[in-house]
Amino acid sequence: MAKAGQAIIDDLERHIEQLISKYETLASENSLLKEEKDRLKTEVENNNNKLKELEKKIEQLQLAKAFGASSTDIKEAKQKIMKIVKDIDKCISLLND
Repeated sequence: MAKAGQAIIDDLERHIEQLISKYETLASENSLLKEEKDRLKTEVENNNNKLKELEKKIEQLQLAKAFGASSTDIKEAKQKIMKIVKDIDKCISLLND
């Protein structure tokens, strides 16, 4: 009987060691998958930002094309708009004083 009991204990120890080994393997794999998920999430966010920028550029180019403006005309228009905005900001600050 003692030999049968020892065989059961040995069998249980072997199964426990196998379970521990599988757990460690799965824990390591889980860690790698989490890192990959984080990397992919960052990559998706970066790609979404690039997409938004490209869509904005497309919209600007379509608008410029609709008005028949060249790229230098667009740059000049942007500079003029920025100057007007600065002037408006100065006027607002003077009014607030």
